[in-house]
Amino acid sequence: MAGAPTIQRFADAGGIPNSPLPVLIYHGVEAAGTARGCQELFARNGWLGAWVDGIYRFHHFHSTAHEVLGIVGGSAAVILGGPEGQRFDVGPGDVLVLPGGTGHFNAGSSADLVVVGAYPNGMRPDLRRGEAAERAEVLANIVAVPLPESDPVHGQSGPLTELWRPDITAGRP
Repeated sequence: MAGAPTIQRFADAGGIPNSPLPVLIYHGVEAAGTARGCQELFARNGWLGAWVDGIYRFHHFHSTAHEVLGIVGGSAAVILGGPEGQRFDVGPGDVLVLPGGTGHFNAGSSADLVVVGAYPNGMRPDLRRGEAAERAEVLANIVAVPLPESDPVHGQSGPLTELWRPDITAGRP
């Protein structure tokens, strides 16, 4: 089982609002060795609606759901936080937990990239690209996204439940 996650915060990047909640990046998650194992891990911890695919090659975010991405095959350079964000090189066994509003972008990947994604309690994500006309709507959506009841890797006693708290999001427009 993976240890403590790397914690990364991103400021509002204008079109990409990001979140006051931190991104969590786990390394060495054994269950992420296969798509089935990753899906089962996420489902066991209440992250549902799993899909198997890749990561879009354009900057985007979800304003109506948090998202977990498990890398089960191949490798990718993922930019988090919007166009001026930070690059992360990910590969098998890496799991990224993205709070609603967090920008993400596949800046290049191997041909064999396989990603399992899911959402807490089966939330349904929208797909946003940072259009100025949508800003007020997406900010309202992000504030309304409930906090997950469990960490997708470690369950109810996982780091997410301590690191993602209502007081962090209080007062956000």
